[in-house]
Amino acid sequence: MRVLLVEDEPRLAETIARGLSAERFVVVVAGTGPEGAQRAADEDFDVIVLDIMLPGMSGYQVLRAIRARDLDTPVLMLTAKDGDHEVADALDMGADDYLTKPFSFVVLVARLRALLRRRRTPQQDPVLRAGDLSLDPARRLVQRGTIEITLTPREFGLLEYLLRHKGVVLTKTEILRNVWDAHYDGPENVVEVYVGYLRRKIDNPFGRSSIETRRGAGYVFGDSD
Repeated sequence: MRVLLVEDEPRLAETIARGLSAERFVVVVAGTGPEGAQRAADEDFDVIVLDIMLPGMSGYQVLRAIRARDLDTPVLMLTAKDGDHEVADALDMGADDYLTKPFSFVVLVARLRALLRRRRTPQQDPVLRAGDLSLDPARRLVQRGTIEITLTPREFGLLEYLLRHKGVVLTKTEILRNVWDAHYDGPENVVEVYVGYLRRKIDNPFGRSSIETRRGAGYVFGDSD
C-alpha cells in the first residue's frame, strides 16, 4: 500500500515514514504543499496523510487541488491540538478523517487501515488476475489455478505491482519507487534478482513465462496461457 505523507517537519516526517515502512507501507514524503499536490496528481497512492500547516500551499489548498482533479484517494488530515474549526473545514472540503497532534502512531496506522477498508466496496473485485494466476490482496493469497504459491512480502508486493500494471512496460526505477521505497538508493539490479525469484515460483514450475524482459526498457507482465 502506497502512502503519500505531506509533512514539513523533517523529524516527524522521518519518524512516521520509518514506522509506516515497518508496517509494510511504501511511503513517499513531500515536504511542501506544492510538492504534495504535484505528487498526488502524478502518482498513484492508496491513501494520503496531509498536514494543514505547510509551506507554499496550505493543506486546505492541497486538498482542494486533489479533489478538483476528481481524485478519490482517501485523505487523513493532521491538525493542531485545538483545531476544531480546522477539522470541520477539512471534512467539509473532502477530507476523510483527521488526527490531532500529538497523536499515537498505533492510532494512525489503525485509521489508515480503516480508510483503506472503507474504500473497498462489495461491487469491487479485489482479486487481480492474469490467465490462471490470481492474487488476492486482502487475503494475501497467490494461486495458479487451485495451487497456492507462497511468496515473501517483497515478492508479493512486486507481483501485485506488476499485475496492477499488466501490459505496461515498467522501468526498474518505477518498480523500486513503488515496491521498495521512494528513497531507496541501493543497486537497481535488486529488481532483476526479485523478478528471478518470482519467475521460479509463479512461472517455471507451470511452464509459463508471464514476466517479459524488455531490454533497455524494463519488465512487462502479460497473460501466458
